[in-house]
Amino acid sequence: MDFIIISLAAFVASLLTFFSGFGLGTILLPVFAIWFPIELSVALTAIVHFLNNVFKLVLVGKYANKAVVIRFGLPAILFAFIGAALLVKVGDLKPILDYEMFNRMLQVTPVKVIIAILMITFTLFEIIPRLKNLQVDPKYLSVGGMLSGFFGGLSGHQGALRSAFLIRAGLSKESFIATGIVIACFIDFARIGVYSTHFTQQGLTDSAAITIAATLSAFAGAFVGSKLLKKITMAAVQVLVSIGLCLLAIALGMGLI
Repeated sequence: MDFIIISLAAFVASLLTFFSGFGLGTILLPVFAIWFPIELSVALTAIVHFLNNVFKLVLVGKYANKAVVIRFGLPAILFAFIGAALLVKVGDLKPILDYEMFNRMLQVTPVKVIIAILMITFTLFEIIPRLKNLQVDPKYLSVGGMLSGFFGGLSGHQGALRSAFLIRAGLSKESFIATGIVIACFIDFARIGVYSTHFTQQGLTDSAAITIAATLSAFAGAFVGSKLLKKITMAAVQVLVSIGLCLLAIALGMGLI
């Protein structure tokens, strides 16, 4: 049953990216977190996100701006390693609080609190106009790479920061999309390398089948979305998704999931 639910959720999450304004990883992470430990959920989401972007890379990668990829992407790779290593370290810390609710013993752990805060923060980046429309001078591209890579490695939230720094880089629409995809692949590849060496014993290898199913479902959702919908943002859907993400983040931070 979990297999079917996660596959369906991946399909819906991928489809929602076409009109909610949120990226696949942002929506898929809390779905995985319902069934898996949060650190493993970040790793599984990274794999699906990476493979989904590789699929896109084949289609539009030729439009990427090499100069921007180098200035932004190289620092992003380095700081993705740092963020991913920090996730591993924080994941080993002892619980902050143990308590009972609904006849269940629950734990509030540092990693859950951190990921919950980041989930809420980057959700706000998508719904608050001032944050959503944030634009940073191109001279700070390397700084953008550091920030996007670090938070990408730590929690997978990289898209909002990446867009804020690339939007004024003088790229065409095709180049903006392609350059972002290339950089996302760099970050995902770097962080997956760190995750794979630490989370294998926690079920990363055992979860291969569900990850493949989720990836194929995400591909299917993207295909259906590209055929049926234009890439638009529907305010009502965005608000509903935002509320859902914030509620899941609060539940995660409280140890309920």
